Amino acid sequence: NSVWVSTDHDEIEKVAKQFGARVHRRSPEVSQDSSTSLEAIREFLNHHHEVDIVGNIQATSPCLHPTDLIKVADLIQKEGFDSVFSVVRRHQFRWSEVKKGENKTTEPQNLNPAKRYRRQDWPGELYENGSFYFAKRHLIEKGYLQGGKMAYYEMRAEHSVDIDIDIDWPIAEQRVLSFGYFGKEPLKEVKLLVCSIDGCLTNGRIYVTEDQKEMVSYDYRDIVGIDLLKKRGIQVRLISERDCSKTLSAMQLGCVAKVSATNKLQVLEDWQKDMGLSWKEVAYLGNEESDVECLKKAGMSGVPADACAVAQKAAGYICKSNGGCGAVREFAEHIFLLLEKVNAARKQ
Repeated sequence: NSVWVSTDHDEIEKVAKQFGARVHRRSPEVSQDSSTSLEAIREFLNHHHEVDIVGNIQATSPCLHPTDLIKVADLIQKEGFDSVFSVVRRHQFRWSEVKKGENKTTEPQNLNPAKRYRRQDWPGELYENGSFYFAKRHLIEKGYLQGGKMAYYEMRAEHSVDIDIDIDWPIAEQRVLSFGYFGKEPLKEVKLLVCSIDGCLTNGRIYVTEDQKEMVSYDYRDIVGIDLLKKRGIQVRLISERDCSKTLSAMQLGCVAKVSATNKLQVLEDWQKDMGLSWKEVAYLGNEESDVECLKKAGMSGVPADACAVAQKAAGYICKSNGGCGAVREFAEHIFLLLEKVNAARKQ
């Protein structure tokens, strides 16, 4: 089995590969505004004769869970279905449309107005929600995503989210917090953020004056982000491979810091044990090869947009902001979203 992203966009290809997906570069012919998913899938199959079954997952459905997709794959591989698609149950009464100027009245489509059901007494109807379409190769080659021996897979209503227009975004974000998939392990509150100084809190540049004094710059937004984390009860600690103690003293951040750290992972493990935390309660923001093992260990990990390639590959979150230009504040906001998810899960 393999996971592929079909795209003609360099940045999407880069991000897909960072998260372990393989990439199929679409041709211009199937990358038009009018191109269909089916056209892109058929082109993909023309280049990959080893593929027998395709699961087309829509990127605009952010609440899909792996357990659902595994069950759908079993319907095809073990139960012999040729195609399976997602549906959701809705309780909506439908009426015929009457266009302006037509000399007729609307008619009920799925109800008897004289004997209206109460919602709780009516099973509702199944609607395609477009989250995914699984089909065998022979069906797709004929130009179909649905056909042969067909089955539907009914998704839970709370998982059926579709982003189609701008107004769908805030709704989807809240739904993801409550019902999205965040990995196999139970979520825990982050209690410690460890941030690499050079390249994360600062942009990595060091200015040297004529009298051999060092100067660095930082973004005030990142200082605000650190203050917000502290107010939420999250400890913030800083780490650097070089001796920047004078710079830290001048910044007056009030954070525990370890400078001249030759082994960042050892420092992180010592802090984690001293505070009695699980790795799920530790977040790490780094940007260099020396941060990779820390990024892999931490329950939540992030890198600035301009971090090195190996650090980006190891991280769970890639900021849109560069180091020293708001990345710490952005990662703080990402942590706050997780806290909302944790709180929502506790209320369920």
